[in-house]
Amino acid sequence: MTEARSNRKVLVLPGDGIGPEIMGEVMRVAEFCDRRGIARFDLSQGLVGGAAYDASGVPLADATLAEAMAADAVLFGSVGGPKWEGLPFELQPERGLLRLRKEMDLFANLRPAVVFEALADASALKRDLVAGLDLMIVRELTGGIYFGQPRGIETLPDGTRRGVNTEVYTEAEIERVVRAGFDLARKRQRRLCEVDKANVMESGVLWREVARRVHADYPDVELSFMYADNCAMQLVRQPKQFDVIVTSNIFGDILSDCAAMLTGSLGMLPSASLGAPDATGRRRALYEPVHGSAPDIAGKGVANPLASILSFAMMLRYSFDQADAAEMVEGAVRRALAAGARTADIAQSGMTRLVTREMGDAVLRELARAA
Repeated sequence: MTEARSNRKVLVLPGDGIGPEIMGEVMRVAEFCDRRGIARFDLSQGLVGGAAYDASGVPLADATLAEAMAADAVLFGSVGGPKWEGLPFELQPERGLLRLRKEMDLFANLRPAVVFEALADASALKRDLVAGLDLMIVRELTGGIYFGQPRGIETLPDGTRRGVNTEVYTEAEIERVVRAGFDLARKRQRRLCEVDKANVMESGVLWREVARRVHADYPDVELSFMYADNCAMQLVRQPKQFDVIVTSNIFGDILSDCAAMLTGSLGMLPSASLGAPDATGRRRALYEPVHGSAPDIAGKGVANPLASILSFAMMLRYSFDQADAAEMVEGAVRRALAAGARTADIAQSGMTRLVTREMGDAVLRELARAA
């Protein structure tokens, strides 16, 4: 086991909806790791999203952003809900998360889609299509249509309105995320698929050109290309053909949610958003579940905390170079599922449905057996 260090600064932002509930279980896992000397952290907590708006009138306070910039990693829950839907666009809870991603320059979003053996029958697809699935989607996170200018809603001379969003990418933005994809593929099955719409979008043509150029530095990795619409179809037709997918912001957003359902539930998928390493090797990073704030079940204590717990494991691996500790957490989740632990979103007919706390208990029991 890698020796635990105590100088790791982690900012915890539970957010809205089910965020505080699932983050509570992550904190229990972190406390277990601290007690057993597996991994120690200097934890602080802040507000983001609707919770931050209620407290300070903005979805992300400048002071909280400064804490995030200074932290070694950020653990994020979820944002948004009906309570804040009437706010102006710039004050919507989601703007807090987008600002974090942009200001921290978290350009590479890693979204693994892994089917645990115990959940192979929970997928909407047949077992033989998803059993053993282990793919990674690398989504560019700080450019593209979500940030491009011009943008907005404008009134035309005839009085009608027009909504404008712009897909913009520079070679540098594409290259750094493509390199991240190649680096990951090199550590996996050495296959990278770049996904775009080069048949109708000039930005997609540039993505392909840059990917081909960067490929020269990774001759040991097989590079292929696919249009985004075909990729969506292939994910539900033959998902195990993929190893690592690298793609733009909007396509990554859509395709990763599609891949999520291959695993049986959005409640099972973690993610990591990484910046570029500095001269010392340190890189800013934010870890969050792929799912949203789930306002329909918020406050009921029934949300699945596993995506957040697995996001914590990704933090151990990518921010703190503790692959052994990450594998311990992931193994605890795997064994808890194998033993029949299920929250409502992944339970099949006749199975006992655990509440959030009970699922956390199940993971902690397995951790205790392994530690």
